[in-house]
Amino acid sequence: MTMPPGLAVATADGTATVTIANPARRNAMTPAMWAALPGLLAPLAADPAVRVLVLTGAGDTFCAGADISGFTDAAGLREAQEAAVAAEEALAAFPKPTLAAVRGYCVGGGCQLAVACDLRFAAEGALFGVTPARLGIVYPASSTRRLVRLAGPATAKHLLFSAELIDHERALRTGLVDEVCPADRLAKRVRAYADLLASRSRLTQYAAKEFAADSPGPGREAHWAAQAAGSPDPLEGATAFLTRRTPHFTWTPPGT
Repeated sequence: MTMPPGLAVATADGTATVTIANPARRNAMTPAMWAALPGLLAPLAADPAVRVLVLTGAGDTFCAGADISGFTDAAGLREAQEAAVAAEEALAAFPKPTLAAVRGYCVGGGCQLAVACDLRFAAEGALFGVTPARLGIVYPASSTRRLVRLAGPATAKHLLFSAELIDHERALRTGLVDEVCPADRLAKRVRAYADLLASRSRLTQYAAKEFAADSPGPGREAHWAAQAAGSPDPLEGATAFLTRRTPHFTWTPPGT
């Protein structure tokens, strides 16, 4: 896979790690990076060897937002925002568990990406902000709804109205972050959790992720009931539990 500038992928033991790497701009997302992200995610979604996706930033910063330094007109800003929303939606639609590993600044477009992940692990000292009010930008409706669902309407309004940065403690308290650990333990903790997810049933994870979305489409409950009925995973899980052994789940998504 050819990597676009500013994005890197490494895969090991069932986990694909996507790293945002634009150190000159504190890992801000350029238009090219936004545009490239959906195409980067697609083969990872289709790869049966990838069980979990981790999104992180190079060095001590997750992502300081969108790099708007090259824009001189409203049309360019609008196109960049559309590309950012497309990237966010591609990440949110990724069918496998996604984890954001956050150090330092997670601001603007960076927070947009972190919120699109299933779970967020943060290092102590991380700072979070949603900053369109500094720029006079209307935050996308889909991104606003996702933020409200995650952190609640009051926290979402606080972030959007003020563009104020909040620390890891407040982020954890409001549900914006799921877990906080010392910076020197973040990578190890995320790795251990990713390994745990990789050992669990993909059938359970795929169905749960779809059901936890806004609303499953017509017939999706019946689809997953049929998948469960035709899968060895439920019996394997019960047998392993009763015999006190580690289960070996084998369900894979149709077409892989």
